[in-house]
Amino acid sequence: MTTMATQGAWLRMTSSAKSMTKSTVTSKELGFLTSQLSGLRISYTPSDVINRISLPSFPGIQPIVARRICPFTGKKANRANKVSFSNHKTKKLQFVNLQYKRVWWEAGKRFVKLRLSTKALKTIEKNGLDAVAKKAGIDLRKK
Repeated sequence: MTTMATQGAWLRMTSSAKSMTKSTVTSKELGFLTSQLSGLRISYTPSDVINRISLPSFPGIQPIVARRICPFTGKKANRANKVSFSNHKTKKLQFVNLQYKRVWWEAGKRFVKLRLSTKALKTIEKNGLDAVAKKAGIDLRKK
């Protein structure tokens, strides 16, 4: 059994909860945004939202990470199975043997530091750096 005092307190709590939800709705209408991750309120103006929508996004701008691909031969990691003694197969990657090498560039009269595979290094020794770079479409003046 509940007494009138506890029922009155419960009614006051529900009415205050309703007024809190109304205040959050009005605060959102006034230009406050509540973050779902940390509960912080971040103010914004409607013009900021319009500018963010109208400005083009740049998906190409990302941190520079050296990919495990040889720029001269196009070799990249191979997906393979690692087979155990019990013939249990698990997926693995076989990466390219990439090396940082200083290669003499005859046309530029200087060394060029490249990250290339050992297969590309053998090809450069056989055909020359200019021929291999031209075939791969690489401009050595930038490096």
